[in-house]
This record gives sequence, structure tokens and C-alpha cells, in this order.
Amino acid sequence: MNSTLALFSQEYGEKGKPKLVVLHGLLGSSRNWATAARGLAESFHVYALDLRNHGKSPHVDSNTHEDMVGDVVAWLEAGQHSPVHLLGHSLGGKVAMRLACRRPELLESLCVVDIAPKEYRTHRLELEAMLAVDVQTVESRTQADEMLVAAGLEELTLRQFLLTNLVRVAGGFAWQPNLQVLLSHVEELARSPLGPDDHFSGETLFIIGDCSPYVTPTDGALIRDHFSAAEIVSISDCGHNPHHEKREEFVAVLCDRLC
Repeated sequence: MNSTLALFSQEYGEKGKPKLVVLHGLLGSSRNWATAARGLAESFHVYALDLRNHGKSPHVDSNTHEDMVGDVVAWLEAGQHSPVHLLGHSLGGKVAMRLACRRPELLESLCVVDIAPKEYRTHRLELEAMLAVDVQTVESRTQADEMLVAAGLEELTLRQFLLTNLVRVAGGFAWQPNLQVLLSHVEELARSPLGPDDHFSGETLFIIGDCSPYVTPTDGALIRDHFSAAEIVSISDCGHNPHHEKREEFVAVLCDRLC
């Protein structure tokens, strides 16, 4: 395993409540979880982390599943946080699944949001489109959005999400994630994080959006091959981001199952 990094984290809620650690998805950050975390803080002491090469966490040249698991384990151990309820969304869900299988003693429970332990398409198109934006000359978010369209991204909601990564710096704008490194690891990040022998028998909750293509009904058997105690809860009329699209229902489901 490569050297671990000191991850940036944001904290919500009162000490003494059950600890919930949240891992965001690809090109997300702890900032994307702020509103949901405030709702969850009524029942949990919430820590939202930035994965390596994302948000305010350090930029480095390696970004494998094992790298990210190592960082989260180091964060848990350095702060003497474990055992915790661990929640991961999308890429963060892959990290959480691998960590649960490899270091189960660190967890009270596992919650995986809208991702399964299988291979997905890469996000090369999105990363290449972001890299095609000339941030040295961009004068507004509107102009950056136009460049994303020109690079082939037609879906408005996707572009709006990607643009949350565009931050103001002295003299203009910059992308906050380490896009070039993420692009160089895009095939690795698309793979399943688990091997055939990976298994976690602890309390496990999968929350999926019923309109999302990321987890299908046929994935249930695959999920239970690795997570024998898994409960799978589907949120209706919801896509890949239940914590945004159906936030109140998402928070209620999580608190009902884990509190």
C-alpha cells in the first residue's frame, strides 16, 4: 500500500452520538453532503471526508481503491474514531465496501448508497471534458459551462454537478480535484473494489434509487454474495443521488435502520 494521506473532514452534530463517517463519490466532496449531514446530525455525530485528489484533501499521483481505503483507515485510527457507521456513495461506496471486507473490526455497520460491487463504465468523457476547459482564460461559470457543452456534455444536471468543482483562485478559476491523476486511474476506479473472497457479515444497508441505472434488481444476489446480512432499500422516483433528490426520506431510512 502507498503512503496514506491526512484527509480533510467536516464535522456535524454532537459528540457522544453514534459516529457516522461519510465518503462522497467521484468528483464530489464533503461539501456535497453538507445539507444531508445536518439532517443526519440529529441522530449521529457525522464526519464527512474528502477522498484523496478531491475537495480539500491532498493531491498525489496515485488513486487506487487500496490507496483510498488506506487513507480512510489511517484517518479512523489517527483520531481513534472506530468503530463507526461507515457510509459511502458511488465511488465512496466502493471504498466503504472494500474497507468493510478488509477491516471489519473498524465498523459498527456499513451503508452503501447506489452502487454495487461490480464493474461500471468509466467516467473518461466527463474528466476529459473538464480538462478541455481552459481555466486559465475562463472568466465565469457560464463560460466554463459552454466549454463543457462544446466538449460533448449535453446533460445540464451533470454539468451543474461538475461545475461545483470549479473554484475561484487568485486571478481566476481552477478545478479543485486532481483531474489528470483521476483520468490516469479511470479504468481502475471503474472496476469492482472486491475480489471473490471478500466478505463482510456485519450489519449492512444498501440504499438505492429506483430510477438509477447503477444498481439493478439482478444485483441483489451479487450484493449478498459479499454482504450476507445486507438489507436493500429502494427509494421511489429517485436517481443516483438519494441524499439530494429525496433527502428527507434518505435520512429517515438511514436513521430508522441504524439508530
